[in-house]
Amino acid sequence: MKKKILSGVLAIVLSMVMVSPVLADSKSACVAIGADNTDAQLKMVYSYFNIKRGDVEETVVTNQDEREYLEGAVSLDKIGTLALSSVYVQEETSGGIDLETHNIDWVTDEMYKSALGTAGIKNAKVIVAAYTPVSGTGALTGIYKAYEAATDTSLDEAAKTTAVEEVVVVGELQDAIGDDAVNIINSLKGEIAQTKTMNDDEIRELIVVTAEKYDTVLDDQQIEEILTLVNKFNELNMDPDTFIKLMEAGQETQGFFQQVQTFFAEIGNFFNSLK
Repeated sequence: MKKKILSGVLAIVLSMVMVSPVLADSKSACVAIGADNTDAQLKMVYSYFNIKRGDVEETVVTNQDEREYLEGAVSLDKIGTLALSSVYVQEETSGGIDLETHNIDWVTDEMYKSALGTAGIKNAKVIVAAYTPVSGTGALTGIYKAYEAATDTSLDEAAKTTAVEEVVVVGELQDAIGDDAVNIINSLKGEIAQTKTMNDDEIRELIVVTAEKYDTVLDDQQIEEILTLVNKFNELNMDPDTFIKLMEAGQETQGFFQQVQTFFAEIGNFFNSLK
C-alpha cells in the first residue's frame, strides 16, 4: 500500500518538476568562449551548453576585452587576469530572458537578467558557464559579443557600460543587504518615466522610500551610488515595463518555491502519519 502511495506522490512531484513554459521561437545562436580555457575545460563548458563544439558560431573573449568594460568599475580581484567564463546566447523572438548559470559564484541570475535588460537585450536564451567557480562579472562582455554576433546588431555602448556598473552596484548592495538589492534597482527602473523629471534630492527620497518597501535602510554611500546609477538609467532609452515584469517574476518565483517547500513538508507529515 505504501509503495502505491509513494509511486503516486513521485508522479505528482515529477509532473511539477518537468512542467516548463512553452519555448519561444528560436533564431540565431552564438558561443563566446573565454580565451584562457584549455580544450578539456571547454569540453566541460560545452556540456553545460548541451551542444557540440562547432554546432553554432564561436567567438573569443580575452581578459583585455573584459577590462574594456570592467576596469575602473570592478575590483581587480573580481576581474582577474584570465578570461575563463563562457556564454551561449540564442536569440528569441519572445519570452524574455531565459538564463541559467554554472560555476558563477557572485553575479546572480537575477542580476544578469536585470543588467541585460539595461543593455537592451529583451528576448534571449543565455547560459553562462565556467569549468571552475568564477565571479561572473567578465561574462557580461561575452554575452554582449555573442548576442551581437547572433543577431548581427550592435548594442548601445552607453547601455552596455551602464549595465556593467549596475551589476557592480547591485552586487555590492546584495553583499550588504541580501537578495532584495536587485528588486530595489528594478523597482527604480520601473519608475524611470518619473525619475527623468526629478532632481537629485527627489530621486534620493524615492530611493529611500523604495528601499523601505523591502524593509531596508540604506546608508548615505549606498544612496549616492544608486543615485548615480539612476541618473545613468535616465539617459538611456529603456522600457520601464521590462523591469517591472522582472521584479514581478522574481516575486512569483519566490512564491512558487515557498509552495514547493510547503508541499514537501506536507508529504513528510503524511508519511509520518503512516508509521
